[in-house]
Amino acid sequence: MRWTSRHLDQLGHVSRGRSRHRPRDAAHLYGGPFPFIQTGDVKHAGLYITEYRQTYSEAGLAQSKLWPAGTLCITIAANIADTAILGIDACFPDSVIGFISDPTEADARFVKYLFDATIQERVKQFTQGAAQDNLSQEKLLSLEFLVPKVEEQQRIASILSTYDDLIENNRRRMALLEDAARQVYQEWFVLLRFPGREHTRIVDGVPEGWERLPLESALVLQRGFDLPSQSRLEGAVPIYASTGVNGYHNVAKVKAPGIVTGRSGSLGMVHYVHEDFWPLNTALWVKEFRRVSPLFGFFMLSSLRLDQYNGGVSVPTLDRKVVHKIEVVVPNGKIQALFSDYVLPMFSQIRRLGIYNNKLRTARDLLLPKLMSGEISV
Repeated sequence: MRWTSRHLDQLGHVSRGRSRHRPRDAAHLYGGPFPFIQTGDVKHAGLYITEYRQTYSEAGLAQSKLWPAGTLCITIAANIADTAILGIDACFPDSVIGFISDPTEADARFVKYLFDATIQERVKQFTQGAAQDNLSQEKLLSLEFLVPKVEEQQRIASILSTYDDLIENNRRRMALLEDAARQVYQEWFVLLRFPGREHTRIVDGVPEGWERLPLESALVLQRGFDLPSQSRLEGAVPIYASTGVNGYHNVAKVKAPGIVTGRSGSLGMVHYVHEDFWPLNTALWVKEFRRVSPLFGFFMLSSLRLDQYNGGVSVPTLDRKVVHKIEVVVPNGKIQALFSDYVLPMFSQIRRLGIYNNKLRTARDLLLPKLMSGEISV
């Protein structure tokens, strides 16, 4: 079928998000029932956005706008031209452009995949070399790109979204498995309903044989390693930043299993790493497990809410020297081994699902440019 050259506003309605109140961080704007989607939420979403870190109050909504589910979100600041479709009604600021497709002209999924395949790289050419990367709505609307009739768009989008739907289902299963393991940790080590508790005395607030000690006595955190963007080669070794996997390399710096958390930028997330990896310098990794197993150490660090120890001014920063002084309770080796045996099957399943998702992404990404260029007809 014939593909024709179009602009984005010829395929639907385009306008910027809204956040009119100054200052934008006024407390009364937040904490209500209305999802507030930011550029980071778009970046870390899959095909659809269903998760968010912030909400608006009624006052927040009054100075913004509620966009309907199905709106394609396009970031124009911070991370440029990342896209995802709202799976819920939500607000977003003017650092995000909203696109609502005309159902007779476009499928929002197709437009999202078009950004992934070609438009994102074209857009980045506008912003390279600027003091601060940003993309105006005018520049975005100046782009022309080839699209087929809406019926073919729908067929292409359905093929690609099958992969994304499977990836999302697996991601949810992984989250449920980790949550189940987290509940076991909470039950055993916070509520102290661990196996054998009926026969264990409590001494100074902790079970007999357990220890209260500084975190550094349990494990040692180390700053990650520099790796310039131009040196990040293709490979199978995951590169971990503060928010998780940030690309792949052909060399590993740390043997698995491992634990990574944020050192600068994003704080508070803790990642359990199943394979050899490269931790970036924006992250901290566990260099030595002294008194805890890797699995127990992961849940222990996760429970500490490390973001509350932010020592940065302009950039959130976690000082490992401060974190090392945090007092923790460490169970004896026997109960840690029981815990690891209990949750290891869950984490093994998480790993298998993660490997399967990587294969799905690879297959989708190989198919994407061929479908979006018309090389493969459907």
